[in-house]
Amino acid sequence: MTVAFGSDHGGYTLKSALIKYFTDKGYGIIDVGTDTEQSCDYPVYAKSACAKVLSGEADRAILICKTGIGMTIAANKIRGIRAADISDEYSAKMCRAHNNCNVMCIGAFLCEEDKAKKLADIFLASDFEGGKHARRVDMLE
Repeated sequence: MTVAFGSDHGGYTLKSALIKYFTDKGYGIIDVGTDTEQSCDYPVYAKSACAKVLSGEADRAILICKTGIGMTIAANKIRGIRAADISDEYSAKMCRAHNNCNVMCIGAFLCEEDKAKKLADIFLASDFEGGKHARRVDMLE
């Protein structure tokens, strides 16, 4: 599986830690930036990572900003993207199982590194259940 990662300055440190973690686990990684803690605009990185998902270069994306909210809003403006701001294990699983989310957003100021790794593990390992949920996802498109 290949995962695109994007962050703004507030998510840079957590993004770097997650990239190392998933690289060590053998995942393909696409890092669309940012590459610094210098102030930048999160929509730029949300758009870049989501483009990798839509093109098929990445299977999923993980976006990180201070709260996860801005990245979630930016990602969900893009047709074909279903993003969720994740802060608990149940949501990490259910956003995939019932909503077929292809983008996970995390708030770096709200989620410690170990928890972020666990939530991302769940998100990436979970499958879409289909069935009645496919009909509902189709309605979103």
